[in-house]
Amino acid sequence: MAKSVLLISRQAPWAGIAAAEALDIALAAGAFDLPLSILFMDDGVLQLLDQQQPLALQQKDLSANLQALPMFGIEQLYVAQHCLTERGLAESTLVMTAERLDDQQIQQLIREYDYVVTL
Repeated sequence: MAKSVLLISRQAPWAGIAAAEALDIALAAGAFDLPLSILFMDDGVLQLLDQQQPLALQQKDLSANLQALPMFGIEQLYVAQHCLTERGLAESTLVMTAERLDDQQIQQLIREYDYVVTL
């Protein structure tokens, strides 16, 4: 049986290549039917914002990759509630639905996976 992987994405979509790499890893894992879930934390929650304008910063638009996740079998998306709150983000501003988790739930989630990759 394949080992489960939790991918923790902590970088804003425009703060370098880490956010794009995290999504590329997720899509590759999905293509090979590897059990993978994504937790968005810290500035990584900004990847979930609707109506981003990455071209203004000469960055790649990650929204297509985000929306492709379910097609690759990646349907377990999580977001750290305290990170949304700290940034003043409401659920209505998010392009993807992700289960909100408090700190205790995040600790439990991490314990459930065989591997944890943080980008």
